[in-house]
Amino acid sequence: MAERAPLPVAAPAAAPVAVPATRARLTARTLLLGDRIDTAGLERSDLVSTTPLAFRSGAAGYAVLFRYGVAVLIGLSPVEEDELVRALGPRLAGRYDDVEDESTVVEITPDQDDQVVPGGPVAIRALTPPRLLVVADVLAKNAALARDEREVGTVLEVMEPFAAALARTGRTPSGRRQMLRTIGQALQVQHRLAGRVEIEDKPDILWDQPEFERLWLRLADEYELKERATSLARKLEVIDDTARAITDIIDTQRSVRLEATIVLLIVVEVLVTFYELFVRGSH
Repeated sequence: MAERAPLPVAAPAAAPVAVPATRARLTARTLLLGDRIDTAGLERSDLVSTTPLAFRSGAAGYAVLFRYGVAVLIGLSPVEEDELVRALGPRLAGRYDDVEDESTVVEITPDQDDQVVPGGPVAIRALTPPRLLVVADVLAKNAALARDEREVGTVLEVMEPFAAALARTGRTPSGRRQMLRTIGQALQVQHRLAGRVEIEDKPDILWDQPEFERLWLRLADEYELKERATSLARKLEVIDDTARAITDIIDTQRSVRLEATIVLLIVVEVLVTFYELFVRGSH
């Protein structure tokens, strides 16, 4: 088994997160790298948090890694970002060939309260650990939701021809294996949504510092996390019900054919028996 490449380590700092005294604009890049990131065994001297794993990176930036395959990088240069992503390579499970990313502007405004401007930057008083984790949590969930929405859209596109053929001809199309694959895709998204990402769950930092819950709620509302998760769950229910209905119909048709085959075999056996009794018996 190949050794995991160590992550780039920044020089130790007196404080885990620096607090700018003046206004500043930072770029937060959310990278969707794979199905999972293995964060076990990453012992660093510059940790900000262990769940999720957050640490200083580069000259003056921060990285937050989520186990469901998302990395949020704030204040890193493109070179520093590439270096970190390469170092994460051996720790990725189900790595994506094309890394998907979104950019968000984080504005440091020491003279104002935390606020989220609709369609604008995320304004915070300082990039303290709680604010860092709250912002990263929402950005990561937004990226994970976008991935699941695309996958569910693909599943719906696959299922549409099956439903259309059933409505048009009254017959189920062949392709039970494809339908089972579709159910599997839906179950994967369902498992990821409920078991890994936990969209509607608040970050752990809010249990210790609930005063930052308002910022989290504002961000979650801006990205419509709850509404999108609810919509996704409904689509998954539709996919699940439709797929199971079609597969049940296919199974019923197969059972009818099997029963017809058995009846035909019985009839043939009876005819053969009569032949032996009457035709051969007469000779």
